[in-house]
Amino acid sequence: MTKQFSLAHLTALEFAPPELTYLASDAGYDFVSFRPIYMGLPNEPNYALAENKEMFRYTKKALEDTGIKLLDIELAKIQDDIDPKEYEPALEIGAELGGRHVLSSIWTEDRSLYVERFHELCELSKTYELTVELEFVPIAGVSNLEGAIDVLESVQQENAGLMIDLHHFHRSKENAEDLKTLPKEWFRYLHLCDAPSKIPEQKEELIRIMREDRSYVGDGGIDIASIVKNIPEIPYSIEQPNRNEADRLGYPEFVRQTLIKAKDYFNTISSEDRTIRK
Repeated sequence: MTKQFSLAHLTALEFAPPELTYLASDAGYDFVSFRPIYMGLPNEPNYALAENKEMFRYTKKALEDTGIKLLDIELAKIQDDIDPKEYEPALEIGAELGGRHVLSSIWTEDRSLYVERFHELCELSKTYELTVELEFVPIAGVSNLEGAIDVLESVQQENAGLMIDLHHFHRSKENAEDLKTLPKEWFRYLHLCDAPSKIPEQKEELIRIMREDRSYVGDGGIDIASIVKNIPEIPYSIEQPNRNEADRLGYPEFVRQTLIKAKDYFNTISSEDRTIRK
């Protein structure tokens, strides 16, 4: 089966959704992934398409012009001070643009609250025929695989799934073998990148690498092959922000290289598999 790749917005966050779409198409990606839910993070642009009608029109035209598909939208955070209903305009926009999934993560320690609100988000997303993919993040409320499994088993929603980010999976010190015991229908796409094998002890350094210094696939120390071999064949959304490389190459070439190196890596491990089988 031919692998499919999406350009995750964080890889080139300086580009608004219309420009990101053309960037992804020119580089040869199959999909693009947007961040139309504004989170108010420092230095992060506001791409709230539900509020910016002009940007929405340009985005829709870019998708039509290129034929590239929208894989997912993000990030529907679950936290104490946000009602999931606040995400409905973004969900509606995502569905109108042909999106398939909405990414969520949990940023509160209150289990009863986050299970309830994640359930609400799943119910709301059903209205727009979107699935909700839960991502665990080492610095968040649900920070590991065990916690994410607990949520998915608790809500019992058919449109709820598990989104593995390879950076977070490695930083949480998870066992790839555990993935093959999980329901296959939980897996719909993953975040692909690489990173140094040594896990930073300082939270600030962990965040810095996560946001602006991830490695090309195959250039870091994550055992990517073991992770992907234990889950079904799904699209890979390349989330690999690297400020130095983007500055050095320029974004068009940088996002092209992220895709080339990812494809080269999977071709290499496929060849190794064939050699072993012989």
